[in-house]
Amino acid sequence: MATTATPVHTTQWTRKDLLGLRELSAEEIHLILQTAESLREISLRPIKKVPALRGKTVVNLFFEPSTRTRTSFELAAKRLSADIVNIAAQSSSLSKGETVLDMVKNLEAFKVNFLVIRHAAAGVPHLIARHATSAVINAGDGAHEHPTQALLDAFTIKEKKGRIEGLNVSIIGDIAHSRVARSNIWGLTKLGAHVTVCGPPTLMPPAIEQLGVRVTYKVEDAIKGADVLMLLRIQHERQEHMLIPSLREYRLRYGIDAQRLKGAKPDVLIMHPGPVNRGVELESSVADGPYSVILDQVTNGLAVRMAVLYLLSGNQKDEEGLLHA
Repeated sequence: MATTATPVHTTQWTRKDLLGLRELSAEEIHLILQTAESLREISLRPIKKVPALRGKTVVNLFFEPSTRTRTSFELAAKRLSADIVNIAAQSSSLSKGETVLDMVKNLEAFKVNFLVIRHAAAGVPHLIARHATSAVINAGDGAHEHPTQALLDAFTIKEKKGRIEGLNVSIIGDIAHSRVARSNIWGLTKLGAHVTVCGPPTLMPPAIEQLGVRVTYKVEDAIKGADVLMLLRIQHERQEHMLIPSLREYRLRYGIDAQRLKGAKPDVLIMHPGPVNRGVELESSVADGPYSVILDQVTNGLAVRMAVLYLLSGNQKDEEGLLHA
C-alpha cells in the first residue's frame, strides 16, 4: 500500500466553523490544501476508508438543490468513517412551519458533530453557527460565499500549475450573483493570484475593484494572458429581472468556443463549478476538450471536503496514525 508523507503545517486549525474564505488567512487556506493533498490518497486505495471520524455524525442540511457538493460531502464523511444524515428541506418539518434554528436545536439534541448547510439566503450558516455547538460548514449561502468550492478550485489550480502565486485567473460570467466568484476572489487574491472579472455590466457588482480585482467587459481582454479561465453560469434563480437581452446574445459576447479560445495561452486551464450550461458559457468542444479540468475539480472536491471535516474535528495532531491505519 502506498503511503503519503505527512505535510509540515505552518499553522494550527483553531476555528469551530468554516463559513467563508473572507475571514481566513492565507496560512489557514494553505493548511486546508495541504491536508487535502494528504487525504487524497485515501480515494485511490482498494478500501477507501480510514477511521478518522469514527463515531462522529455529519448532517447535510440542504435548502437548495445540489449534486456535486452534497454527494462529495457525503462521500467525504463516509471515507473518514463518519455517520451521515441527509436532510432535504422540502421533506423536513420546515414545511410544517418549524424555524431553521428550532430544526438545528432538535438535530443537536441527537448529539451530531457537523452541520453542512446550503441555503438560498446569505448569512444563514453564520446565524446557525452562532447558536450551534456543532461545527458548521457553509456549503453555499445565497450569492454570498461557497468556500469549499473555492478551496477545490485553488487545489486544482495548484495541482495543475504547481503554484497559485503570480498566476492570472479570469472569472467570466454572472459575477454579481455568484457565491463561487466571491469566495474565489477572496481565496485566490490571498494566495497571490492576479484576478480579473469579466461579464456584462448588468452582472457586475458595483465597486468590485475594491476587492483587489481587475474588471473588464470584453471577454477577449479576459482571455488574453490568462493562465486560468473560470466560467460561471447565469444565475437566473437569483435575479429578480432578466439582466441580459437573451442567452443567445450572452453566448455571442461572452461564451467560450474553440475559435475564441485561440486567443488564450497554449496551457490555459478551463474551469467551471458546474452545472455547465453547454452552448451558453461553454461550447461542448471546450468543456470536454484538452484544456478542461472540470472533472478534476469534482474529484478534488472530495479531498478538500475530507480535509475540512478532518480539520474541524480537531484530530490534526493524530494525522499520521489515522491516515495509515
